Amino acid sequence: MNLESVREYCLTLPHATEMVQWVDHLLFKVGGKMFAVTCFEPTDNVLSFKATPEQFFELQEREGVIPAPYMARNQWLALQRFDALRDDELRDLLATSHRLVFEKLPKRTQASLAAGTTTTPRKQAAKKKPAKKRPATSTKKSPPPRKPSKARKSKPKKPNRSPR
Repeated sequence: MNLESVREYCLTLPHATEMVQWVDHLLFKVGGKMFAVTCFEPTDNVLSFKATPEQFFELQEREGVIPAPYMARNQWLALQRFDALRDDELRDLLATSHRLVFEKLPKRTQASLAAGTTTTPRKQAAKKKPAKKRPATSTKKSPPPRKPSKARKSKPKKPNRSPR
């Protein structure tokens, strides 16, 4: 595979979109969340994607597959070259990445994607009723008057005697 074939395949996945971000990175997203990243310019890694916990540890043993920089804690893998994996295997991994990210989306977002709407419908906040004006009468009871506080008598300080 190469950049163009990865791009074509990712865009065939349901609800997948592409976006250029960070100047020269092509991101593939579902529901606004990344599931794969590639770069236009030659770099150390040609493609990064999310993997299952089993795949994450299993695939690292192969030459050309490493934990993705900055995203390894989220179980992302990076390919150092496109031929590190077979084409059919890479397609399966990209589909798995897409599925993992889609399943983590909020249910409302999943439903709106399935229905074909682009934005998530939100409930409008209920309008607050205006506060009732109270009559300006003195029907309120005033608090009882405070009792004068007694001043505390301070005790004279004892001289500091240290044994010598």
